[in-house]
Amino acid sequence: MKIVALHESTRPIASPIRNAYIDFSKMTLSLVAVVTDVVRDGRPVVGYGFNSNGRYGQGALMRERFFPRLLEADPASLVDDAGTNLDPHRIWATLFRNEKPGGHGERSVAIGTIDMAVWDAVAKIAGVPLYQLLAQRYGTGTPDRKVFVYAAGGYYYPGKDDTQLKDEMRRYLDRGYSVVKMKIGGASLDEDLRRIDSVLSILQDGQRLAVDANGRFDLDTAIAYAKALSRYDLFWYEEAGDPLDYELQATLRNYYKNPMATGENLFSMQDARNLVRHGGMRPDRDWLQFDCALSYGLVEYLRTLDMLRQHGWSPSRCIPHGGHQMSLAIAAGLGLGGNESYPDLFQPYGGFPDGVKVENSYVTLPELPGIGFEGKADLIREMRALAS
Repeated sequence: MKIVALHESTRPIASPIRNAYIDFSKMTLSLVAVVTDVVRDGRPVVGYGFNSNGRYGQGALMRERFFPRLLEADPASLVDDAGTNLDPHRIWATLFRNEKPGGHGERSVAIGTIDMAVWDAVAKIAGVPLYQLLAQRYGTGTPDRKVFVYAAGGYYYPGKDDTQLKDEMRRYLDRGYSVVKMKIGGASLDEDLRRIDSVLSILQDGQRLAVDANGRFDLDTAIAYAKALSRYDLFWYEEAGDPLDYELQATLRNYYKNPMATGENLFSMQDARNLVRHGGMRPDRDWLQFDCALSYGLVEYLRTLDMLRQHGWSPSRCIPHGGHQMSLAIAAGLGLGGNESYPDLFQPYGGFPDGVKVENSYVTLPELPGIGFEGKADLIREMRALAS
């Protein structure tokens, strides 16, 4: 058993939207295919992966550094002891060989994308959904196929007014979401409060709003927003300041008693550990948003979950960023609190397999081998074209 080919393609997911920090007019991602010599139903088993939005494609790093390490390795060093499947942990160790610790920037995205494709291949070779494989290896043995999801949107857009913002949020609510999220920090506090009021005006009983500043604020601005937002019963106040400014996050808890969320821009177990050590996050109410596709993949995410347990955190307080099916599988298999979703953005990479419906902000994952990409027609079409 061996990996016979690795493919990468940088794909545009450009959009005129913006958050408080960046616009997406030139946004890209990397699409990866890991081709094995295992044959199922007359076809080679291929694992697929891609990185989440907000970080650009990492094709150069993959082609120049990480693909060669895998292709030059002894194939026997990349499989499990039985020789019947790939070993994601051994593959990860090969990818990270000769890498210094620290500096978890773009390489964490490159490795995380390859890691996603490896796990997809591993579950397909085993003939089971990834969530089932994860539950058996690392969880309770029984996955929870019903996963909480929320609809992320509410971006700033040229000419977009409060009426259009409300119309967008109504579309999400009509699709079955009961929690929706909008951006703040890209306008004045007064304007953002008006935008929040407009969205809250359309919510019914049981429906909630989360807000996301995308790390824009300094401490004084974060506190000013916290005081103003305290009048609302928000689902969370997300990423007020720079993701590595743990002191800002720790100070903010003194001004905001309701739930906060952060972590999507922390790309290693060590950075996540620093957040829970020094960021003042509260395991009884706050949310952690580490995204495996950006942070070295599931191998590293398993280390992060172990660290969180040691610090008194439940996996159920993790709702990953990214809106991709990999995190859905992890949530179902390992008991996370849910997953982000982008109903109208970054297609065909976001969303669920065809036919999956959102009911009261929950989806039920179908029984598809691997991550389940084959169940999304527009996405698997692009993936198979890359592999061929």
